[in-house]
Amino acid sequence: MRADGADGADAEPPPLPRRVSLTRVLDGFFFVFAGAAAVWLAWLLLNQTFAFGWAGVGFLLVFWLVLAYLALPRLHRILTTIYVPDYFIGRTRTSDGLLGDPVNLAFDGSEEAIHRAMQAAGWTRADEVTLASSGRIVTSTLTRRSYDEAPVSPLFLFDRKQDFAYQQEVAGNPAKRHHVRFWRTPDGWLLPGGRRVDWLAAGTFDRAVGFSLFTLQVTHKIDADIDIERDHIVDTLTAADPDVRIDMLRDFSTGYHSRNGGGDTIRTDGDLPVVAVEPTARGVPGTAPAAFGTGADRAGAKRSAFESPLRLAEAQPAPHRMPRPASTAFGAGVLVLRVLAGILWLVGLAIQWDEVLRDDLDIELADVPDAEEAARVALVVVCTVFGVLLLVQLVLAVRIWFGGNLARIAVMLLATLNISLTAAESLFGDVEVTVRTTFVTVALEILLLLALSSRDARAFARQAR
Repeated sequence: MRADGADGADAEPPPLPRRVSLTRVLDGFFFVFAGAAAVWLAWLLLNQTFAFGWAGVGFLLVFWLVLAYLALPRLHRILTTIYVPDYFIGRTRTSDGLLGDPVNLAFDGSEEAIHRAMQAAGWTRADEVTLASSGRIVTSTLTRRSYDEAPVSPLFLFDRKQDFAYQQEVAGNPAKRHHVRFWRTPDGWLLPGGRRVDWLAAGTFDRAVGFSLFTLQVTHKIDADIDIERDHIVDTLTAADPDVRIDMLRDFSTGYHSRNGGGDTIRTDGDLPVVAVEPTARGVPGTAPAAFGTGADRAGAKRSAFESPLRLAEAQPAPHRMPRPASTAFGAGVLVLRVLAGILWLVGLAIQWDEVLRDDLDIELADVPDAEEAARVALVVVCTVFGVLLLVQLVLAVRIWFGGNLARIAVMLLATLNISLTAAESLFGDVEVTVRTTFVTVALEILLLLALSSRDARAFARQAR
């Protein structure tokens, strides 16, 4: 059936298949290679724990940090990209691609109406995840001091992070809290069964702080019965405002037992309350839901539930485009630190040039005619060559900072070559990677590759392009 009439005059041509881009292929390769390199880095750290005796305990801690926050998340992201579906299945996803908390609430109404309703019901809007807020929640958890606006970890729906979140702390203990995340649904998107809603939400109760079963990261552990939290959210909203209406979609999903991205057990009966927080919202009984029209009415507006970060960024007007992610800033910062370290190295080389010629190159200036002039010329040549290389790195750092995609690709290519050469020398040659040799250098190369190959860095660079 055609939705545009018999003559098809207004029909839009089907979208052309996306061409395979060389940069996309390279990005995929770098993403996977960085995951393998992160595993190798964790292995190198584990080896160092045995080389330093009791002092190796510090390396064991760093090994856990690399394994839990770099290697395992990248491996999960690689694998879940293959086997976890991108279409809506009633589950959020973690930043590593694992299935997260279930979607157990829907809302009709504007964002302002939701904020008014949640605040009137005694909920506090959670802070965004920043370095300052992350440090504060760690401090408040260790000291058991209240932090009402504590941030919640990002979960993804429609391939984007929650728009905002609300929470209620329990007895001033930041380790225990009610919380709910909200996502605006894409324009024209329908729930399974054809119902339109403005927002989807996932509400759970944090019962304690512990380790993730899948990533070994420190995280909040949630209560298994998420239906209790769902009903608590609904009860607080209806108690605060009798005009709030609830339209219950019974058996929206099959009741099930499962685990979330942190490995916590979850169970639900599968019901989905649709909360109307405005009198004109679609969920109010007696109003016609916009989704229930003819097939021709709906076909033109219906769209996929998958929204890539790049597509979302490109759809935004220039002032509201994707902000510079921390991974991009980190990559540019590492390059700038390299340049500064290179400048210091050149200064030291110039100061000790005579000793370098004598001790490292076995050149005795007394045996060379016009030795001082020749030494100065050689020093100028060396400083010029390395100065140009440092200048190139600085230019690449600036381009990456402002979203240069080709600069990002070039830096990742160089990092991949350096890591590969070091790994080959370690595996097949006589060069051992230790703290006393090339460990720090190769670790920085791997961290740089992980940062610039991340999805956020990739989306930011393509947006700028």
